[in-house]
Amino acid sequence: MSDAALSQPAPAMRSIAGRDIGLKRRYAAERRFRAFGIAAITIGLVFLVALFASIVSKGYTAFQQTRITLTVDFDPAIIAPNGDRTAAGIMSGDAFRFDTLMQNAVITTLSLDPDDEDGLYDALDLFSKGSVPLLRRTIAEDPSLIGQKRDVEFYADGNIDAFVKGAISADVPEEQRVVKDAQIKVLQELQADGHVHKAFNTGLFTFGNSTRPEVAGVGVAIVGSFWMMLVVLVLSLPIGVAASIYLEEFAPKNRLTDLIEVNINNLAAVPSIVYGILGLSVFINFAHLPRSAALVGGLVLTLSTLPTIIIATRAALKAVPPSIREAGLGVGASKMQTIFHHVLPLAMPGILTGTIIGLAHALGETAPLLMIGMKAFVADVPTSPLEPATALPTQIYMWATEPERAFVERTSAAIMILLAFLFVMNAAAVVLRRAFERRW
Repeated sequence: MSDAALSQPAPAMRSIAGRDIGLKRRYAAERRFRAFGIAAITIGLVFLVALFASIVSKGYTAFQQTRITLTVDFDPAIIAPNGDRTAAGIMSGDAFRFDTLMQNAVITTLSLDPDDEDGLYDALDLFSKGSVPLLRRTIAEDPSLIGQKRDVEFYADGNIDAFVKGAISADVPEEQRVVKDAQIKVLQELQADGHVHKAFNTGLFTFGNSTRPEVAGVGVAIVGSFWMMLVVLVLSLPIGVAASIYLEEFAPKNRLTDLIEVNINNLAAVPSIVYGILGLSVFINFAHLPRSAALVGGLVLTLSTLPTIIIATRAALKAVPPSIREAGLGVGASKMQTIFHHVLPLAMPGILTGTIIGLAHALGETAPLLMIGMKAFVADVPTSPLEPATALPTQIYMWATEPERAFVERTSAAIMILLAFLFVMNAAAVVLRRAFERRW
């Protein structure tokens, strides 16, 4: 045998070497793909953390509100000069008498000279412009206050609240800030006497919309969202489940049902504003339902939620093994009995999960609600779905367009509240799936 022949590797050895090189390349490709995946997740988490940090840093201060305590003399000669102490009598008549009540409280608490109009106006500017209406409403709700002297907490003006929270600095020249030196001096006197403190802002959850940020809240929006979600749940769940059962279990497989399935999948991807246009033309212009009502919003959101529920329900029905159906039919049950007594209960976890996810998606919709006019200024809590209402997403939209500084923190706080609701709903979907899921 020649030396050249001995120097050539055997075919088997060349094959093994080639496989080793191929394995190394595949392992290297797998490591690169894994690194790209980790990098993508990391970048996504960084952006998510940055988003939440931005929202929380701007909105957490809205959950506290500066309040100023005044000693109020509920003088019956001012409140009820005609002797009518009923709630209707207090809410009617000249409203300026309550301004006088407020001015007297400021003069008494600060020991001001009644003739010093400039000092009085500077002191009154510390308080929210909604203080007098709130004072009037408080007396109407509890007429027994008339004739007494009580310490009453008033909401500070939005700019004063921002100053107390540190958003406005006293080191800035007076002409460059909205809080005057005279107001700061009066505020410091009140702080020294213990009349100024920060408390949990319950009004954020109970008040309705207002042009004054310090007395604006999402209470009306939360109730409006509740009415809408109730309408969506009552309509979308039975309709979506019934349509899914028919398409999956009873409908013949032909071109018509194929066309219906394709259109359902396409409807799930239709922009939500299209549903708003549809609701505007059908429910408001044609059916003449009340504009800006929770009922109309619920109907529009039902249309946008149905495809999601139908797709999720059909997937849950498909996941039930065929042996369940065969066993039911084998013991003499009808097809209807088999579906409703055996298949549907086993598919219920997936159905509930899809429904909750659909409701969570509907809760965050804004565009269709803007199209049907649910951005109206609503200050009173709606007691039925037919009354004017607003929703959390539209409330956030309206606050985001306001120029006042205090609305910035309230916008972020409303976003935090909405995200909390969405988190709870998605967590409920996960819990329900894990609690009722059956593995085959």
